[in-house]
Order: sequence, then C-alpha cells, then structure tokens
Amino acid sequence: MCIVMAMATPRNPVLQLVLVRRVSTAGQAVDGYGLPAQEADCRRWAKAQTAPRIRIVHMVTDGDGKGGKSGTTLLDERPGLMEAVEWIAEGQADGILAPNLDRLARELTVQEAVLSYVWALGGRVFTADHGEHLEDDASDPMRTAMRQMRGVFHQLDRGLIIKRLTEGRSAKGERGGYAYGAPRFGQRVEEGELTDDERENAIAEQMERWRDEEGLSIRAICARANEKGLRSKRGGKWHPTTVQRLLSPEARERARRQSARARAERKEQQRRERAARLLAQR
Repeated sequence: MCIVMAMATPRNPVLQLVLVRRVSTAGQAVDGYGLPAQEADCRRWAKAQTAPRIRIVHMVTDGDGKGGKSGTTLLDERPGLMEAVEWIAEGQADGILAPNLDRLARELTVQEAVLSYVWALGGRVFTADHGEHLEDDASDPMRTAMRQMRGVFHQLDRGLIIKRLTEGRSAKGERGGYAYGAPRFGQRVEEGELTDDERENAIAEQMERWRDEEGLSIRAICARANEKGLRSKRGGKWHPTTVQRLLSPEARERARRQSARARAERKEQQRRERAARLLAQR
C-alpha cells in the first residue's frame, strides 16, 4: 500500500496597507484625477496581487473636492498621511499604498522625507502604477536614482501646471476678462466672465450722490447705508474703510498693495516655518 502524505503549504502572507489619497486644487483642475479615481486604481491593483496578497485595512485622505492639499506640504501638515504613519507605528498596518508617488508628494525633498519616515518605522511603500518602492541599497544606486528621477518629473509637472494657470489668468485679465480673485463691488461672475451687478452699482451711485450732493462724510454715508439696509458685497453691514475703498480709486489701490504685502509676508513666514521643521527633522 502506497500512502501519499500531503505536504502542508503555508498560506500566502497578507500585507495590510493603508490607502493614501490626495487631491490638490491645481492638479484636479488640470488632470481631473479625483479621489474616487485614485481609490479605484489602488483597489484594482491590490485585488490583482497574489504574492503577497494585499488587504486594504484603512483609507486616509488629504484634501477634498472643495479644498485641496498641496503635494509640497511637509508630513506634519498632512493629517491623512500622518494618520497612515500612525497605523504603521502602532502595528496596525504594514505600509501604505498610493496611486503614484505624485499623490504622496510633488516635490522631491518632500517625497524622499515621506519615504524615509515610513521606512524608518519598518513600513513598506507601494504605488498602484509601480508596485513596491524598496529602500535604498548601496549595492543598487540605480534604484534610488530612478525613483528620484520620477520625483523630479513630478515636481516639474507641478511647476508647469502652475505656470499654465498663471499665464492663462494673466492673459484673460489682459483681455478684460475675469482672471481670479473676488470681483469688485459692482461686478459679479457669470459663466466665468465678469458682468455688471445692477443692484451693487445702484448702491454705489447712491453713495456718490450722498457724498457729492449732500456733502456727507464717509462715516455718515456708512451709517445711512446701514440704516437703510443696503448690504455690502458679502451681505453684511458697511464699515467706513469699505465705503472709502468703494468711493476712492486711490483707497482701493492702497488696499490692493496692502493685501499684496500681507500675502507676501505670509508666504515668507510659511517658508521660514517650513525650513525650521525640515532642520528639526535632521
């Protein structure tokens, strides 16, 4: 009698991954690669894997359909990505899965920082368009070079998107069209174009008459407009500075310059804070 002994074969290991999605306002405006499409690509890739098998145990998102999250922001500015990292640190997941490296970061330095952090925790990094991104190996420098090359092109792509949007807005503004920003009082946007707002223009003309014919001061005009229930651009009450900007081109220009300076100062402050965080992570 011949007895055939069945050999026990171990089950294929299962990797538990956190699906990471990100949408940015500029990117979605150009490529339309939204959150549902990113999730579908990742789940399709995960389902096709057999050795090892993949199980998506959690999903995180940075940005949404209304407000995006830039791919140039650092790890601690990405709550979704931070949550994914916490799952790895706590042993609830083996790594992360993103649609592509572009969704992790669109700046090479940020990409490398994210990968290094995940690897340092013992986690693994996968993307649906490539598979696993292995840790750097001194015996295989091409691995690092090719990955970083992809990061360079993602960064270039982001720069080209911003360049196209900026040039398009500038060209439209030069033609007299609506480029960006809030329309001034007396105008509104219809189907992407500026048009006159009759209600707002009537209010502006009324205020001019109070100033020119009755000699009312800015504060008196403001008080009368509020008494009569005339609403400002955003539907609220009038303030003297708002009335002054409406009635004085010089005041509007000063306000525009002040806003531009404030934006530049905020940008510089953000740059300094980001540099400090990068140095602290060394």
